Amino acid sequence: MPYSSALALTLLVEAPLYTVALVRAGGVRPARAATASVLVNLATHPLLWWSVSHRTGGTAAAYWTAFAVGEAAVCATEAALLRPLAGLRLRGPLPWAVAGTANAASVLAGLLAGPLGAARW
Repeated sequence: MPYSSALALTLLVEAPLYTVALVRAGGVRPARAATASVLVNLATHPLLWWSVSHRTGGTAAAYWTAFAVGEAAVCATEAALLRPLAGLRLRGPLPWAVAGTANAASVLAGLLAGPLGAARW
C-alpha cells in the first residue's frame, strides 16, 4: 500500500474514533478533538511508516516485532500528545484507552485493506 493511502486510511479510521471519544468522554469541543486527532497522527504515522518499511527485507519475525514495538510507541506518543493538543483536563486512562483503540482499529483496517486483504479478494 502506498504511503499516501496508508495515511488516508489511518486518518479515516482514527479521526472519528478520537473525535467521538474526546467529545463524549473528555468534554472536548468537536473541532478541537478532530484537530488533535489529525495532529497526533501526522506526528507519529510518518516515523512508524519509515521505521517499519526498513524492516521488510528481513525475516517475518523481525518485521512483526518492529511493527508491534512501533505501534506500542505510537500509542504511547499519541496518548501523551492528546492532553496538550486536545486540552484534556482529565486524569486517568482516557488518552491511553482512546489511543490504543484508535490504533488497533487502524491496524485492523490496514491489514484488511493491505496485502492480507488483497490476498482474500
